[in-house]
Amino acid sequence: MKRSRRSVAWDHFDLKGDLVYCRYCKAVYKYNSSTTQMMYHLNNAHPTLVNNGGCLSQSQPSIDSVLARTSRSCNAQRAEKITQLIGKMIEMDAKWISVVEGKGFQELIQFLEPEYRIPSRRTMTRLIESHYEERKQELATKLSTAEKVALTTDCWTALTTETYITITCHYISDDWQMNSAVLLTESLPGRHTADHLAEKLNEAVGEWGLEDRVIACVHDNAANIVAANNPTRVPWISSPCFAHTLQLAINDGFALYLHRVISAASKLVSHFNHSATATKALQKKQEQMGLTTHRLIQSCKTRWNYVCEMFDRLVEQRWAVVAVLSDRNVTKLQDARILELRDEYWQLMEDTQPVLSALKCATTVMSAEKDVSISNIYPVTFGLINIHLMRSEEDGHRLGEFKEKVRSSLIKRMNVHSDEFVSSASMISSMLDPRHKHLGFLSPPQRVVASAKLVNLAEAVETSEVAIPQAGGDETGVAASVSHFSAMAHLLGDHYSTHCETGIDAEFQNFLRETPPPLDCTPTDWWKDNGPRFPKLARLAQRYLCIPATSVPSERVFSAAGLTVTRMRSRLTPEHVNMLIFLNKNG
Repeated sequence: MKRSRRSVAWDHFDLKGDLVYCRYCKAVYKYNSSTTQMMYHLNNAHPTLVNNGGCLSQSQPSIDSVLARTSRSCNAQRAEKITQLIGKMIEMDAKWISVVEGKGFQELIQFLEPEYRIPSRRTMTRLIESHYEERKQELATKLSTAEKVALTTDCWTALTTETYITITCHYISDDWQMNSAVLLTESLPGRHTADHLAEKLNEAVGEWGLEDRVIACVHDNAANIVAANNPTRVPWISSPCFAHTLQLAINDGFALYLHRVISAASKLVSHFNHSATATKALQKKQEQMGLTTHRLIQSCKTRWNYVCEMFDRLVEQRWAVVAVLSDRNVTKLQDARILELRDEYWQLMEDTQPVLSALKCATTVMSAEKDVSISNIYPVTFGLINIHLMRSEEDGHRLGEFKEKVRSSLIKRMNVHSDEFVSSASMISSMLDPRHKHLGFLSPPQRVVASAKLVNLAEAVETSEVAIPQAGGDETGVAASVSHFSAMAHLLGDHYSTHCETGIDAEFQNFLRETPPPLDCTPTDWWKDNGPRFPKLARLAQRYLCIPATSVPSERVFSAAGLTVTRMRSRLTPEHVNMLIFLNKNG
């Protein structure tokens, strides 16, 4: 007769044949009609299930009891793993090295791993230095396989008033993947002259073994860095940041009249941002009028797109703002007279929304973090010039004046009316981008010049005799003036120069005959699939499409630097600043 299961041990064991299995740790025992062994196991392996009276408890175990039953020794291997993870946390999250000396951190580690001995700040510093050397060697190995790389650079000042220069590099790998890395962030003592900056750039290129492999450097329009990238000082192409160039053109337009509107609107927004009473009153008015509860946005002198956002938000919240200014329980009459905007200003903010939105879109698209090459610069430039900045009959006087000024400034700053721009690196890139290869924004004679330049470069690459051409340079004699080609192109036809389709000419013509991919296609993806069909052009594309459109990659380092170089970390040496930023951005 089978014995009835009366012991509570059966609530925690399963019987299969003559074996019993623990439901918690899968321990197996042979069952001989007794639960003694089962109870012994529960008392020793799972003591939290047993109460003080020796009976099994069904209550939830405490944290202390769980830790007690799972306690383990922290051996050397585990301790080393914890130390490495602490170092990784410091690098990834931009924490200060002295975090290991913090009382809260020490209490946390003591609770989680009582037997672990927390390393000192000096030990963690040595660990960071070791990680830096390892990562630097890994990056150097990757860069050694790149045929050509492009640089971006910018300077910034830390809270400690120390000036730094950041240099990033970009290249396309053999499998057509765009790769980016921060090369260095170094202190820049002394005067920031063109010679000093050029020396620093050349030193960085030499340190990383990139001599003769840098095709271009992207930088802002400051006079010193432009001069530093002059052909007399460096052997690569100088490529001004498109986002900065566009901002300068927009600021030229603001300077005519809109700067008054911006100043008045900024003063109004500042009042709401600094007055808790006004802010609460605005929220109440928004609820009463059924408007979205949005805060007003302040403009920023160094980021023009905040002007666009400020105008959009003010137009959206206009009547709620006016209602608050009209409420004498919230806004004094004297303040209201100063803060109230003219009807003309409100109308102008509304009228400029479409053109400012288009300019903001251009800035955002060209400043994206990945896959934004200089191949997009001239297509976007001509899109703005020929579409969004064209004056229309419906435009008011102020709006038309703004469009005209930005348009003329952009044309001048982008050298659109010069003969050299059709053979520039940006134009060559556009021709190698399958989305823009037909250069529909150029005139037929200009396309002839650009095509001849591209064919010549491809031939030089094929014979391995190419020297990196400076933007607008005419070392091969191909980029003659457009006026010289105009008459001949008109008489002989657009394709006369490429009629004999042999070698690179045939490859180029076949490339042009291909149906352009959608605009949302990534050029590197297209070349990955089609490169074998156009080997000479593919090699050239790998060189030119890696050049970024803006110096934003260097500017983005500032955010990591702002977390790294703070008043609480003022004792960090420039060398350790470089290491921490390098590990953070190249992780």
